[in-house]
Amino acid sequence: MSRGKLQRPPLATLDFVSDPLTSTTAPLAATLDVIPAHLASRYNAPMRPLYVLLAALPFSAACAHTAPRNAAPNANSNAASGVVAQGGAFPTRAEAAIRDSVKQVLDRAARDSAFPGAIAVVGTRDHVVTEYAVGHLDWAPSPVPNDRTLWDLASLTKVIGLTNGMMQLVAEKKVDLDAPVQRYLPNWTGPNKNRVTIRNLLTHTSGLPAFKAYDEITHDPDSLAKLMFNTPLDTTPGAKMVYSDIGAYMAGRVLEKVTGQPLDLYLHEHVFEPAGMHDTQYKPPASLIPRIAPTEVDPRRGGLVRGKVHDERAYYLGGVSAHAGLFSDAHDLTRFAQMYLHGGEIGGVRVLPRDEIRVFTTRQVQDRALGWQKPDGNNSAGHLMSEQAFGHTGFTGTSIWIDPPRDIFIILLTNRVNPTRANTKIGRVRVQLADAVMSTVLNPQLMSKP
Repeated sequence: MSRGKLQRPPLATLDFVSDPLTSTTAPLAATLDVIPAHLASRYNAPMRPLYVLLAALPFSAACAHTAPRNAAPNANSNAASGVVAQGGAFPTRAEAAIRDSVKQVLDRAARDSAFPGAIAVVGTRDHVVTEYAVGHLDWAPSPVPNDRTLWDLASLTKVIGLTNGMMQLVAEKKVDLDAPVQRYLPNWTGPNKNRVTIRNLLTHTSGLPAFKAYDEITHDPDSLAKLMFNTPLDTTPGAKMVYSDIGAYMAGRVLEKVTGQPLDLYLHEHVFEPAGMHDTQYKPPASLIPRIAPTEVDPRRGGLVRGKVHDERAYYLGGVSAHAGLFSDAHDLTRFAQMYLHGGEIGGVRVLPRDEIRVFTTRQVQDRALGWQKPDGNNSAGHLMSEQAFGHTGFTGTSIWIDPPRDIFIILLTNRVNPTRANTKIGRVRVQLADAVMSTVLNPQLMSKP
């Protein structure tokens, strides 16, 4: 496949916007193009005039500085290699509509420089409807992403790793969700910490702050771990939801104490390998670097970060933490999503307990389940997913959403922080992709059998 040389665009021309990465209130014009009239009432009434206005505007009038990049050769494959047998749950015309809408969303996002490269996978419990890739691993000449490209998952680490380990321990009655954290970590002391439960950690209601820039204080792993462990509460436990990397880190410490194993080893042995997720790992070896999408340019770490975790705290902790550090690919995450849609089983192997999946994916507070995020009309789930759906995002540009009643999952993997985290366009793209797919799934004309 031939392509022109791609140069990293100057930072001043990236046309950054201020969209939050994990929430937005409206889909973009391309989403509105594919949402049928029968779904219009599902959108918030006060925002409808804005939807109409956006629909009349071009997706981006300022994206001509970046040339469109070709899709991967396998972009519209009906199966990610080695994942599932053929045979789909959706009518052919519905699958065609999903493929077209995914292609439209990603192509436009690539032209808009939302990321250097990306791959999306949409599928059901037994079938991959579409797998589509755009761009390249870097702004400089580099490979096209495919289903074996490794991406820094960032905060998807919390739900691909930590949440499932905790789910297993709860099912085995080794961890009680409503027990105080101090039952497992008696040395975790300080004002009100005796009132913090495991449930508080997993719902981000512990009272811990979102994060602390401890990496600006020390780069020594032991010293950083002590600072994380000893972080005082900001608020009364249970008073409010504050999304907290430190809370996730503490849940990881509980898992290690209960199992007697390092976090990465436990997850490898009890989650990833049983699920056939052989590429999902912390600290990938140097031999895998050609497959890894680079993230941000960080002068403190010698330039473009590739093969090392992007999150600074996780990096200086040694690369392994419950809040960040995992790398994975579209192939493995497809298996993961299908495992959830099969009630915790994949390839004849039971990995997660069915009953605990229901418990952990039930809304607890605001848009939070246990570990997982829930749709609320203002986050990356878009506006059309069911109450039973659950998902999460990662700061580097990754996301996953699973909607069991509709038998659908949507995976988006990007390195939007390359070359800088100031590029926040991914927030719009996530919502646009979710709404475009779900508008087809909920369209009775497309979903009815001919």
